[in-house]
Amino acid sequence: MKKLQLLLFIIPLLCLKANSQNIYKSTDGTVSFFSETPVENIDAENKTLTSLLNINTGEIAFLVTNNGFKFDKPLMEEHFNENYIESDKYKVSSFKGKITGELLDYAKDGTYKVKAKGILDMHGVEKEREIDGTITVKDGKISISCEFDILLKDHKIKIPKIVTEKIAESVLVQVNINLAPKTK
Repeated sequence: MKKLQLLLFIIPLLCLKANSQNIYKSTDGTVSFFSETPVENIDAENKTLTSLLNINTGEIAFLVTNNGFKFDKPLMEEHFNENYIESDKYKVSSFKGKITGELLDYAKDGTYKVKAKGILDMHGVEKEREIDGTITVKDGKISISCEFDILLKDHKIKIPKIVTEKIAESVLVQVNINLAPKTK
């Protein structure tokens, strides 16, 4: 099922009017989040990320498996998967959008501040987002990094009243992706 969802997500990007020289792909990346409360900090990291970037159009997408987030405390991981993100029901979270503004010259090494506008799909709720990030081009490889806040209520993630002091209403998400040209 996970592979089918991944294919349904990625196929539209691959069908763009571009040859494979214009598509950069990654399975080398991390998505992490951090939540701070007076009682307890919560942070997790996920390395099960797939990403595509079309350098001709600026279209970008990434997909992360929800049960791939790893926590320091096993009980936190269990609660995250069962009670909050509901990983059995909502297998993946994704972002699909486009880098706005002028197209970058990906043939030239450099670091560029960018914005991507698109749809963040998390916990079965799609939310339009504009996310600031940085693209670094070096030796034919592309790295993307960004951080943004997510309000749990925007994605209908419910926090039981009994633990509201332990879980923040907003979490800081960080994404770091290393892309290379897609091979045929």
